[in-house]
Amino acid sequence: MHLFGSDGVKLVWQHPGEEYKDKCVLPTVKHGCGSVMVWGCMSAASSGELQFSEGAMNAIMYCDLLEQSAIPLPSETGAVFQHDNNPKHTSKMTRALLKKLRVKVMDWPSMSPDLNPTESPPHDSQFTMSRKVVRSSKFRHVFGQAVKADQCYDDIRISQMTWDSNFCSVNPKFVAMIVDASGGGAFMVLPLSKTGRIDMSYPTVCGHTGPVLDIEFCPHNDNIIASGSEDCSVMIWEIPDGGLTTSLTNPVVKLDGHSKRVGILSWHPTAHNVLMSAGCDNVVILWNVARGEAVVRIDSVHPDLIYSACWNQDGSQILTSCKDKTMRVLDPRKGTVIIEKEKPHEGSRPVRAVFVADGKILTTGFSRMSERQVALWDPKNFGEPLTLQELDTSSGVLLPFFDPDTGVVYLCGKGDSSIRYFEVTDEAPYVHYLSMYGSKESQKGMGYMPKRGLEVNKCEIARFYKLHERKCEPIVMTVPRKSDLFQEDLYPDTVGPEPSVEADEWFQGKEGQPIMISLKDGFVATTKTKEFKVHKTLLKTTAASAGNQHDNSGEVQSLRKEVKDLKAAIEELTNRVKELESKH
Repeated sequence: MHLFGSDGVKLVWQHPGEEYKDKCVLPTVKHGCGSVMVWGCMSAASSGELQFSEGAMNAIMYCDLLEQSAIPLPSETGAVFQHDNNPKHTSKMTRALLKKLRVKVMDWPSMSPDLNPTESPPHDSQFTMSRKVVRSSKFRHVFGQAVKADQCYDDIRISQMTWDSNFCSVNPKFVAMIVDASGGGAFMVLPLSKTGRIDMSYPTVCGHTGPVLDIEFCPHNDNIIASGSEDCSVMIWEIPDGGLTTSLTNPVVKLDGHSKRVGILSWHPTAHNVLMSAGCDNVVILWNVARGEAVVRIDSVHPDLIYSACWNQDGSQILTSCKDKTMRVLDPRKGTVIIEKEKPHEGSRPVRAVFVADGKILTTGFSRMSERQVALWDPKNFGEPLTLQELDTSSGVLLPFFDPDTGVVYLCGKGDSSIRYFEVTDEAPYVHYLSMYGSKESQKGMGYMPKRGLEVNKCEIARFYKLHERKCEPIVMTVPRKSDLFQEDLYPDTVGPEPSVEADEWFQGKEGQPIMISLKDGFVATTKTKEFKVHKTLLKTTAASAGNQHDNSGEVQSLRKEVKDLKAAIEELTNRVKELESKH
């Protein structure tokens, strides 16, 4: 197309004596003085009508174009709409229009270049381009779905505490949720099968004198759960197989070592009876739970509040994020810093960090403009992130859940009503957006089921337990497959419940790799559940007495309650007798 007249006689610009040059045939124009702005849209099935704009395009013109050409395509075919991060594409007006018309929009990665095709490519180039734009992945079509109403746990008063923990822990036997309680802290433990309305008088675990801030089931014994509280203590509880019949007030072990509230708990992934706790006193403690001892105390590394703390896959390193805007990788036995990164995110809001595949680290945080971000880091080179993507401007802290078997990471924000999920790979941009599950109600917490608790015959790759104001709702993530046969590509061998080393061995320096199991026939325990033992001779170092270590069965609890009631009745009768005697 020529903008400057016909293809007939052309004037050539040249100085006297200068040789002829092709570039002198047409005059050079600056951008915007002779260009034609052409806009178009395309999909796998068809393409939209080309639109010509007069002058520079703004958000108003762009919204008009969307309504004329782009919006009919996804609405007719059920497709997903995507555009790049040009300012007019991300303007409030554009976002409001797409939301109003209920168009499902896929985020454009923040670090990717804008898509500006300048001409119709030949067939081979078009095929190559489509392969690059739409990345091949077996998890592209993963979708989330909430279970039916009768499979939820209803009428539960979820805790109103403002603390950025999960508030929920789950395993193949039980689901535990922190609940509101008067006169102290409590959490509820329900068998997975006990769905429907939960009676208000249902027994709870209520031994703390302050609100409970975090709970976590032991990965090596589904009946053992740890709790941390505002009363500065950590308590270990044993839940009977059938669930609680009366409220549980006496822990198996009480661990005292923090001077301020305990908000983070994490069991060692491979060592039996090793628990990590982090408190608002900026201290990380590694406990030998069976002995009731604080073996390692890391109290000189973090100058401010610890936001998150977790293990790597074999438990040889600890990863923490802190209010001083520094992320640290620690040697757990020595309590020293291996490597650290200042300001993984520029914002002042809390940062969360987890280990992902190949020792890399994924972080969630905020930009200087309070935009939520997700980043991937290589500890071998902490200079720049492998990728840094901006997500939205919501204020809730994003809780990351990583599945090492599939390489999928799920981001759940407290106060959000959605779950975003990404695939972490070795190919740039390394963190690939897959999709998002959305619902109407916001989440107050989230529990994540271990892989051995999933239904493999339904191609279920993840299950979350979403906490609402008054209920807990399971959400199932599924890969659509036509066959009902076991899908080996979705279910490689996964981490089992058997520990590889004991606590004493691990603290002495012995490492242990996770013991893997196959899910081909569903998880079946081939070995007896690792028994939780407390050394009687050392129970004096804990707040739990030796006489109470086996008092957690339903029958014993019932007898203890009966004895307590009888004592109260006898005391009341004694007082009445004294009153009568004093009158005479």
